[in-house]
Amino acid sequence: MNIDKILVSVLQRGFKSITDEMSISLTKTTRSPILCEAKDFVTGLYDAEGQMLEQTENLPILSFSLGPVCKEIIKQYQNDIFPGDVIIHNDVFTMGNQNNDVAVFKPIFVNNTLVGWSAAKGHQADIGGAVQGGYNPNATEVWQEALRIPAVKIYEKGIIRKDVWNLIFANIRLQMVQEDIKAQIGACTLGERRLHSLVSKHGLDVFHSHKQDLFDSTEKIMRSEIKNIPKGTYTGKSMVYYDGKYKGSKFPIHVKITIRETDIIFDFSKSSIQTKGFVNGTYSSTCSAITLTFLQMVNPSIPHNEGMLKPLKYIVPEGTILNASYPAATTFGNHLCPQIADAICKALGKAIPDKITAGWNHLLCSLFTGIHPDSGKKYVDICFLGMKGGSGAKMGNDGYDHIGMIDASGGVLDQDYEMFEHQTPHLLLQHEYLCDSAGTGQWRGGLGTETKILMGGSDTTMVVFGDGDVEPPYGLFGGRKSILNKIELQFKNGKKFVPLSKDIVQNIPNSTVYYQIAGGGGGYGNPKKREKAKVYEDVRNEVVSNKMARKYYGYAKT
Repeated sequence: MNIDKILVSVLQRGFKSITDEMSISLTKTTRSPILCEAKDFVTGLYDAEGQMLEQTENLPILSFSLGPVCKEIIKQYQNDIFPGDVIIHNDVFTMGNQNNDVAVFKPIFVNNTLVGWSAAKGHQADIGGAVQGGYNPNATEVWQEALRIPAVKIYEKGIIRKDVWNLIFANIRLQMVQEDIKAQIGACTLGERRLHSLVSKHGLDVFHSHKQDLFDSTEKIMRSEIKNIPKGTYTGKSMVYYDGKYKGSKFPIHVKITIRETDIIFDFSKSSIQTKGFVNGTYSSTCSAITLTFLQMVNPSIPHNEGMLKPLKYIVPEGTILNASYPAATTFGNHLCPQIADAICKALGKAIPDKITAGWNHLLCSLFTGIHPDSGKKYVDICFLGMKGGSGAKMGNDGYDHIGMIDASGGVLDQDYEMFEHQTPHLLLQHEYLCDSAGTGQWRGGLGTETKILMGGSDTTMVVFGDGDVEPPYGLFGGRKSILNKIELQFKNGKKFVPLSKDIVQNIPNSTVYYQIAGGGGGYGNPKKREKAKVYEDVRNEVVSNKMARKYYGYAKT
């Protein structure tokens, strides 16, 4: 069949339009602020073999999280797939990335032929396990973290399987989660309708041939990008701190990156063995971290489909901290992305210094749970407001202020202040950029933030997770590091308490002040080479203090 290149482009834009519409639908119909405000989810389309047609990755760490699961589902069900089926999945030991990230898949048929899948995955407010909200820093095995959901049909041939539905949601604390899963099913149904219409319009033969040409064209674009990177082998290293079990523990991440003519190999074989505690990753979460980091170094207009992934090879041995063996605790896995990204950037900085960034702020986050005194209902809130620091600078550009970790890359949005105060019993006292929080350089890092919250209610539990309180984001090529993260509880009696970076604090008294610093990103290049006009502007806008400007930029206030 002759390939119409214009039609290939039309189909590619059509796929993207569908996943965007699915994303909008999910934003408008979910109830948890984690989904409807922070947009911690991904929507996607896949062909009959589970190959990616297109995705809308509101959260980049989910960029590799649906395709591998789709292929697992196809392998499991084989010929037992019918129109009207809906399959749910979160199991990290069958290619899931995180227990809380629950996926819904819907097969798409045209003329009784399976042509593809629509899918949506979102971070649920609760997923069972020992701790409400799904993060348990004390966990040493998966059952202490969550309810495992290997691929199972919750609708079969259009009929709800009430027994399966009831079994799942009897083990999840919040009614809200059921409603959010219904919203994901709705988004998948929308994707099903749109892809069915698109394929029916052009015919199966045209769809299959032009889809393959799209994959081939995208693969060529990615290979041409890799071809521009100097050939060779490059190594990088970063460190993970404290596994939630042994204080002071350290776990190195090592990467060896081999650039060949038109493909690239990321080898993490020499990374630490898996931990005995809370801090481990999964194969899917690690491959997502690798993918999103590398995509920031190449042409941003590359379509997101299976062809984009063909030249990328991942070596992440089972039993390591980045691909833990059953039945390890792995909920922290998504949050190993900053360390993975650091190792990759340090390695490729030798090859493409103009494409990589200095260190981004690492995660230090709190999750609040309790009962709202006004409604009497349970709530779960991830404090996205306080955790988002700045990105690292790169050649020619300052870092982004208050963007979050590299695995979010601006995808996780802040909650609306008034909605935060409506959905929780807490009052926001302060949330603003923090002067001198960014690393100085010819191009400075992005600013971090300072946040204060007056805690309401009398039974608040706070779960802390992250490791951004040990080593600040690094600078590159003469740029300076930034500052550490910090979380502190300030009690009415004047006492202060600093939790561990993996911790559970229960029964926080009413009127306690929660204080958080999210650091900025690292600087890039010698600060003395920064344009004086930019230094003056930063001082005037209280981005940099006079003292810091004098010390690192040679600035003298006039």
